[in-house]
Amino acid sequence: MPENFKELLKQDFSDLEAAVMSWQKLAKALEEAQVRHRHKVTGPLHASGWQGVDSRYAFMKMEASETQLSTAQSDVTSIATILDTVHAKMKEAQEDLRRCVRTAELDGYAVDDHGNVTDSRSSCPTGNADDDEQEEHQLRVAKLEGYKNDIEYAIEEASSADWQGRQLLQQIDAFNLDKDYGASKAEEGARKVAEFSHLDEDSIPSKKDPKENAKWWAGLTEQERQSYLDAYPERIGWLDGIPSADRDEANRKVVDLQLAEYEMKKQNGDLGTHDQGNYDGLQKLQSALDKADGSSDGSKKLYVLGIDAKGDGRAVVSQGNPETARNVAIQVPGTDNDLSNMDEQIDRVDRLQQAAVDNGAKNTAVISWLGYDAPEGDNSMFSTGRADPAGGDLRSFTHGLRQTHEGDRAHMTVLGHSYGSTVIGAGASHGDGLDADDIVVVGSPGMTVEHAKDLNINPDHVWAGGAKDDIVSTVASGLTLGEDPMEKEFGGKVIEVDTEGHGGYWDKGSTSLRNQGRIIAGRDASEGDYHS
Repeated sequence: MPENFKELLKQDFSDLEAAVMSWQKLAKALEEAQVRHRHKVTGPLHASGWQGVDSRYAFMKMEASETQLSTAQSDVTSIATILDTVHAKMKEAQEDLRRCVRTAELDGYAVDDHGNVTDSRSSCPTGNADDDEQEEHQLRVAKLEGYKNDIEYAIEEASSADWQGRQLLQQIDAFNLDKDYGASKAEEGARKVAEFSHLDEDSIPSKKDPKENAKWWAGLTEQERQSYLDAYPERIGWLDGIPSADRDEANRKVVDLQLAEYEMKKQNGDLGTHDQGNYDGLQKLQSALDKADGSSDGSKKLYVLGIDAKGDGRAVVSQGNPETARNVAIQVPGTDNDLSNMDEQIDRVDRLQQAAVDNGAKNTAVISWLGYDAPEGDNSMFSTGRADPAGGDLRSFTHGLRQTHEGDRAHMTVLGHSYGSTVIGAGASHGDGLDADDIVVVGSPGMTVEHAKDLNINPDHVWAGGAKDDIVSTVASGLTLGEDPMEKEFGGKVIEVDTEGHGGYWDKGSTSLRNQGRIIAGRDASEGDYHS
């Protein structure tokens, strides 16, 4: 890499460009190897139910191999990004230098092979020179100094890019298999590289505007997108409006990071009761991902569209690809749901998906959207304090799904249970609504509104159901969170429910589950009785 005037002026960067392409190709190969390993090796073995001492040691070894592949892929991407950034910065410096030299020579100055600038036109005026001559001389001297400074600045910029690139490259060794691999180390290195390449965290847009998010993401190169995924997975994973596969990649990195953090706490004896709940939830999620990765049924593939272990934890997981599915359903859990019962939430979406398939909707994706801090069994469940901000996030999410969907418009159903119905009401009743084709609520304490028409949707596509012994639906509904959606005056429809209690709406073989599946499939449900 050039370090002085002559080298920079004449430098041919074709070798550097070729090196960037080679490292990019290697990064792609490592990524493909990791995916193949997950779907062809570990996934099928997890799905087979292999257990015992041998399986534990084997899975540990295979997971270590996947981690090495992931970290190597991140490191190789960083190397490509460093070289590409150095190339761009030095090329820019070279263009500035050449432009400066051309301008100086056209202006009557001479530039030698060492970058020294002399004035070939003007000599120092004598004492008899008039004011115009003096002024002209001073102007020529000032311009000469300007050209010198511009040349020095271009060389300094090239040298700085060269030095910074070398320093970063020395910190990366993608082929040392004895080093400390892990998501945390990979993210730390990727973040330094991203900052060097001016891909800083402040340039990531707000997650609240899916259209702006989509436009920003589409405007990046493939390498830039990968750099953001490696450096800022926590931010990218929650961005509504960018492809599900990219969000899934980012959020799987976050799962690895957070699991590693909890495992370190456990080793140090610092894992408290609350941490243990989130740790268990992440392990359940990882187990579900492992099994789904081995499934030959593409509709059972899981996509992590949001994950966060702060507080009680948040998680958004789709079974099936919502971008290609003909029918998309979003299920919003209610009170007392958190990261610790992630397995129950995934089981619920699996049952809903199967119910839709049984009603003819084979191409269906169902999403568990715990993208908010659900109330505990306390006074928070009687106010809209949790629902109001969650409603805005849900609205952003559904509009993001519309933004990224491929092909014809999908039939979208948003379903809510318990306080989840309150979140849906808060989201649907503000702005331009959820852009859903159907809304279904069961066991609802209220949807924050007095009438179905307030939900920015045709009231004929607002459905409510409640078990006869569900006290939330029969007693609490209509008290503090809006009108009872099962009242005729609410203006919606009532689905037939044959289950018991507040949590039985997804019982296998039930009319309640079948009705939800029919609505997801775009069909009418069998109707039940309104509350009197």
